[in-house]
Amino acid sequence: MKKIAVLLAFVFVLTAISPVAVSQADTGYSYNYDFWGEVANSPNPFAVKATLTHIELGLDKKLSKAQGLFVKDNLIYICDSGNNRIVVIEYENEEYRLKEIIESFEGAELNTFNSPNDIYVTDEHYFIADTENNRILKLTKDLQYVMEFTKPDDINFDQSITFLPSKLIVDGADRVFCLVKRVNKGIVKYENDGHFNGFVGATPVTYNLFDYIWKTWIASDAQADAMADFVPTEYDNIAVDSEGFMFVTTTNFDEGSLGGGGVNPIRRLNSLGNDILIQNGDWYVIGDVDWATKGVYTGSSRIVDITALDDGTYFGLDRTRGRIFGYDDQGNILCCFGGNGNKDGYFRMPTAIEHMGHDLLVLDSQDAQLTVFTPTYYGKKIFSAIYEYQQGRYDRSADEWREVLMLNGNNELAYKGIGRALLRQDKYEEAMEYFKTKYADKNYGDAFQLYRKQWVEDHIVAIFIVIVLLLVVPLLIGRIKKVRWEVKAFENDSKKNN
Repeated sequence: MKKIAVLLAFVFVLTAISPVAVSQADTGYSYNYDFWGEVANSPNPFAVKATLTHIELGLDKKLSKAQGLFVKDNLIYICDSGNNRIVVIEYENEEYRLKEIIESFEGAELNTFNSPNDIYVTDEHYFIADTENNRILKLTKDLQYVMEFTKPDDINFDQSITFLPSKLIVDGADRVFCLVKRVNKGIVKYENDGHFNGFVGATPVTYNLFDYIWKTWIASDAQADAMADFVPTEYDNIAVDSEGFMFVTTTNFDEGSLGGGGVNPIRRLNSLGNDILIQNGDWYVIGDVDWATKGVYTGSSRIVDITALDDGTYFGLDRTRGRIFGYDDQGNILCCFGGNGNKDGYFRMPTAIEHMGHDLLVLDSQDAQLTVFTPTYYGKKIFSAIYEYQQGRYDRSADEWREVLMLNGNNELAYKGIGRALLRQDKYEEAMEYFKTKYADKNYGDAFQLYRKQWVEDHIVAIFIVIVLLLVVPLLIGRIKKVRWEVKAFENDSKKNN
């Protein structure tokens, strides 16, 4: 027994002095962050609905190095890059079944794919990033060749770079916006006739001040040449939301430059390429707020893909720890869940995320499978609260957020959601209490300003009377004193004359 006790004590000491720094978030599957940046455990917002491998889908072979994922209506398109094909899955009657495998098309001399990395589907056409064939294909739905978008013959495009289109989206006019490997000038834009129309939304140049000073004034020419250039970073993925704005992600950044005017790993671009992502939450939209610096999985989140839902919420997929981060349209964290592993709901090398309604679909290239998540009762309540607020039914939104609080007292957004709903109902004093509870300073300030205005309007008569009294009473008192003084002076004069 003594030996066992000594051994346990030894293990305890080793654990206590271990240099491995572990993020609190590493200990839970579903969690959130509070105002202080502390991890708050959470009920699961999503549950695994289906795990689809080649066996479940009836494919002749496993998915290989699958990179792209797209959903339109009830169809799911997977870019099975290593097998040079597009796998089409149909969702019907609560079942997922193989609908079609696209391996070739008609009307072109080179009518097969070579490592297709992404696909975008419109009502009439397929747009496919046929990466190793150095082109973007436009095909009809019956697989007839229409045209292709190739390397721009333009002075603004570096001709020494091999044209390797990796990700793309298409707007309502069939204009193509694509990301090209090793191109860091932004998103390559093509008109619908294939004409190259420049770049959109290059990332801001960021650098370490010490490195900049060293390279500019101290280092020799050889040392400066060996250092990295201060140039924009390239994007990893691109998506479009229901309002037509582009979401882009990048994993190439210095962790010290995250947020606060530095690098935003998730950006929302308008037509001019400016970042218009709203970040009104307690924390920047960067994935994990706290992360381990040592251990198996280290460093900040690296968001490799993003999907935007119709209600303004969006979800980013983290390559570092296989997690999914959800945000509302104001940049508040809705949920964080997932992890690295080989169990259902975990990933080994997540590469793409999409949505079908409120269901989330995640493609894992190493596990060669597609995981479908569906909202739990808790998750549905969050979506319902957001929906009711957007529809202007603020009392219902507040009721939904109260149910969320009953399920998870750690959900700070529920307090803010109730406060915002009360604010819209002109219940400013009650809203202030909810904002005060979770240190929502800006919201509290807005509520206080409106409360003060309402209080003044409700008491305007009393305020007017008080002001009048404050102005008139001193005058009356002065007048009375003057009259009394005059009367007294008159009486004194009368006495003297008598």
